[in-house]
Amino acid sequence: MRLDWITRISLSNLRPLLSLFSADLAIDLGTVNTRVYARDRGIVINEPSAVALDNRTGDVQAVGQEAKEMLGRTPGNIRVVRPLKDGVIADFKVTEKMLNYFIQKAHQRRTLVHPRIVISVPSEITQVEKRAVTDAAYRAKAAEVHLVEQAMMAAIGAGMPVTEPGGNLVVDIGGGTTDIAVISLSGIVYSHSLRSAGNHMDEAIMTYLKRKYSLLIGERTAERIKIEIGSAYSLDGPLSMEIKGRSLIEGTPKMMTVDDGEIREAISEGVSTIVTAIRAALERTPPELSADISDRGIVLAGGGALLKNLDKRIREETGLPVCIADNPLCSVVLGTGKVLSDFRLLRRISIE
Repeated sequence: MRLDWITRISLSNLRPLLSLFSADLAIDLGTVNTRVYARDRGIVINEPSAVALDNRTGDVQAVGQEAKEMLGRTPGNIRVVRPLKDGVIADFKVTEKMLNYFIQKAHQRRTLVHPRIVISVPSEITQVEKRAVTDAAYRAKAAEVHLVEQAMMAAIGAGMPVTEPGGNLVVDIGGGTTDIAVISLSGIVYSHSLRSAGNHMDEAIMTYLKRKYSLLIGERTAERIKIEIGSAYSLDGPLSMEIKGRSLIEGTPKMMTVDDGEIREAISEGVSTIVTAIRAALERTPPELSADISDRGIVLAGGGALLKNLDKRIREETGLPVCIADNPLCSVVLGTGKVLSDFRLLRRISIE
């Protein structure tokens, strides 16, 4: 009896100590934003995937929000790098530094922590890209690394019944990629990843204004235009916005007004690509699952789901009900967080 009591005391004293050495993390390693979910604590980091580096020494000057604030405003000796492009690692060393920073920040700078990490990646990622993500996490002191598909995580995060025998169609529109998947019984029946998403719409807005008005604007301005007046389908009332940039003809600062119709025209190709891919997914879905999808509808997740009237455009083109996830920006990381506490499900859905 005495030994049992001593054992209980010892275990209770050890628990806080053990928690220092093992703390599971779920990471949505996005092209635009990286989000980190800590088990039992929820989302602890939601910051831009950006790193400011000193060109002379290679030292990290800032990471995340602080680095994004510097974008387009740095002196010659500092450059801001986005280490991910189209959902995958473009700069391995910088990604490693960024991951290490976020992991340490998630654990309140405790250097002895070696967490188990689950990272969501695009569905059509190559073996080389998978190895790059895994190696970056291990070099950032992870004890164990599991990769999962973003579309599956978005579906779980949106509360879709992915473990049941029935068709679920999820469209996760991120910054670098759009992932479309049909899911049933915890497995992906069909998936497709497009290199067409939020960032490409920003670039299209920049190109449109440059071509039509000889106005040069930055990435941050283009993103703000997309968020404030961008739309995929005609709006109930007109919207306009004053923007500032540099005139390519005069070389001086210039201010002008653009309306929602112009921005809709600028991003129309990107939106059409996504809609066409959704239609292709529906055509490749087995009949029984198609019947389920016609009842349950299509669920949109990711930041791109917030584009005005995108749900209306998809509904018009497919004839199916369309809804937006409750928290589209965080659907992937919330889904990844859920599998942290269900390792049986994680083993079934993790990719090699």
